Amino acid sequence: MTKVNIIEKYRFGKMVINGHSYTSDLIIFTDSIETNWRRKKGHALHLDDLKILKEKEIETLVVGTGMFGLVQVPEELIKKLETKEISISVEKSTQAVKKFNELVKKGVKVAGAFHLNC
Repeated sequence: MTKVNIIEKYRFGKMVINGHSYTSDLIIFTDSIETNWRRKKGHALHLDDLKILKEKEIETLVVGTGMFGLVQVPEELIKKLETKEISISVEKSTQAVKKFNELVKKGVKVAGAFHLNC
């Protein structure tokens, strides 16, 4: 059986996935992790920031907007993803972690884009 990525812990500035600690923003797939993920414009998410999604077949994107929810996800981006038949869930990172893990356990092809700080 293939090992899948489950987020074990999240706190401001740190996430633990399968026993490994990360302290920078991440894009997590069920089977891989892109570390040191950066957005072109700080706390604003743009389609260009998600180019890596083209490499994977996903059904749902979970966006963790940070502990305090400061990352902004424009409505235009949500609509573009939906035209590609990708549903999107946008929540503060604490709630997004729960949603991501829930979807992984259900076998959904999911990706999580997580801002770990503010």
